[in-house]
Amino acid sequence: MTTDTPARLLQLLSLLQTPREWPGGELADRLGVSRRTVRRDIDRLRELGYPVQASKGSDGGYRLVAGKALPPLVLDDEEAVAIAVGLRAGAGHAVEGLDEASVRALAKLEQVLPSRLRRRVSTLQAATTPLTSGDGAVIAPETLTVMASAVAGQERLRFAYRAKDGTPTKRLTEPYRLVSTGRRWYLVAYDLDRADWRTFRVDRVADPFATGARFTPRELPTGDAAEYLRQSIHVRREEYTFEATFAAPAAYVAAHVPAWLGTPEPLDEHSCRIHSSTGDAVEWLAVRLASVDCAFTVQEPPELIERIRELGERLTRAATGS
Repeated sequence: MTTDTPARLLQLLSLLQTPREWPGGELADRLGVSRRTVRRDIDRLRELGYPVQASKGSDGGYRLVAGKALPPLVLDDEEAVAIAVGLRAGAGHAVEGLDEASVRALAKLEQVLPSRLRRRVSTLQAATTPLTSGDGAVIAPETLTVMASAVAGQERLRFAYRAKDGTPTKRLTEPYRLVSTGRRWYLVAYDLDRADWRTFRVDRVADPFATGARFTPRELPTGDAAEYLRQSIHVRREEYTFEATFAAPAAYVAAHVPAWLGTPEPLDEHSCRIHSSTGDAVEWLAVRLASVDCAFTVQEPPELIERIRELGERLTRAATGS
C-alpha cells in the first residue's frame, strides 16, 4: 500500500496517461488502496487541472481526456528517453517546422533528466546516423538548448563565433529569438560590444554559455525576429530571379523542393513551373533542382543555366570514366 499521497498521485497519474479506461477496482488494486481513496485522489487531480472523466457502471471507470489547457505530463524512463532522442535528432538539423518552441521543450526536458537517462540519450544519439537532405549544417543539440534557455530566461549569452571568412571572434549578446529557416538555425540578438542588432548562424557558434546576468529585452527594429532575419539576409546577399519548368505535376514538385524556393504553378496536369527570387548560391540551387526526379528546364538566370550545364558534363564524365 502506498501511504505517501504525492507519490500515490503521481503513480495514479502515470496510469491514467495510458490511453485506456481504468476500472476503479483495478486502480485500487494497483495502488494498494481502497476505492474510496481512489475517488479522493481523482478529485485531487481534478483540482490540479487534470481532466479526469468518470464513467458509470457496476465498477465505474476513469480516463484522462483532453482539456482546455495542457496539464503537466508524467513520463516514465523509456518515454523520456524516446522524446529526448527525437528532439535532439531534429534539433541537430534545422528541420522545417521544428521551431524555437521545440528547442525550448528539449531544453526543459534535458534540464530535469536524471544523469543515468542523459547518458542513455547521448549513447543512443552517438550510435545513430540520421539520413538528412539538403545542405543544412549539423548543430550540437546542447548548443541550441543553452541558447534557447538564455532566450527564455533573458540572460546574457557569451559565445565564440566564426565569421564567413573564418575569422574567430568572441561575442557578448542579449539573445532575442532563435529562428529556423528550414536549412539553418539563426540567433537574433543584440550585440553589446557592437551596440547593434545582429544575426548569427548557430552552426558557427561554439562554447555558448549563459552568464547569469539578466536583461530587459530591447525593442527589435522590425518587431518580428523572422522578418528581421529575412531583411538581414537580403541585405547581405544579392537576390536574383530564377525560372524553371518541370515535367511533373505541381504537387509532386512541391513535395520535392523546399518551400522557400517558391510554389510550383501548374501549367497542365503533367507539368508546372517555379518563378521566384532567391539569394542562394547558384551552385547549391543547381544541385537542388537536379535532385528532383523528373525532367526540367531552366529559363533564367544565365548563371544558373551555365552551372547546370557544367554539372551535367561533370556527372557524365564521372559516369563514363572519361
